[in-house]
Amino acid sequence: MCVACWQVSTTPAPAPAAPPATAPPIVLEKDFVSLFNGKTLDGWVGDTNGYAVENGTITCLANGTNLLTKKNYADFHLKFDFQLTAGSNNGIGIRTPEQGDAAYAGMEIQVLDDSDPKYKDLKPWQFHGSIYGVVPAKRGYLKNVGEWNSQEIIADESHIRVILNGVTILDADIKKAATEGTIDGRDHPGLRRQSGSIGFLGHGDKVSFRNIRIRELD
Repeated sequence: MCVACWQVSTTPAPAPAAPPATAPPIVLEKDFVSLFNGKTLDGWVGDTNGYAVENGTITCLANGTNLLTKKNYADFHLKFDFQLTAGSNNGIGIRTPEQGDAAYAGMEIQVLDDSDPKYKDLKPWQFHGSIYGVVPAKRGYLKNVGEWNSQEIIADESHIRVILNGVTILDADIKKAATEGTIDGRDHPGLRRQSGSIGFLGHGDKVSFRNIRIRELD
């Protein structure tokens, strides 16, 4: 008899993935309001089955796609924290309609573990923090996978800024791209939209979000 056929393996089973850490209580800054109550997806539409509320976070599941705010926003200052898993891919939709590809019909700010080897051949405008297909962001300011990052997105008419962990990684006026063409050579009608939903644009990878709050600009 083959010994390996009946002996019990002593190799320990892999440890289950740790759940997202419980979000600390939100202390709202002046004029900011929360987009997430920490308990339910009230105020959100779209793929509500593709996201779960876990320990005070909104977490994209294996089948998650687009989760959007019911309310439309034009000019705003958005703040949130996010936690990546290895090789994960998501995005922040801004001025996005409920229908259509948010990266073109609206704008998509990349949320991506761009340190993963599978992304070694990405175009500059596909890395984390970039306006997909339109403006590349500076690289090198993401924390290690599994750590929480803080990000801000400021949309003031055609001026878009992205601040990652306190560093401005994108500061651009999209007006030129909207009228003269984008660096990916595709049409992006969303660059001309004045308002729309804010959303998470999942690709079936586990990414968690917390402390999601917004201030509308005059």
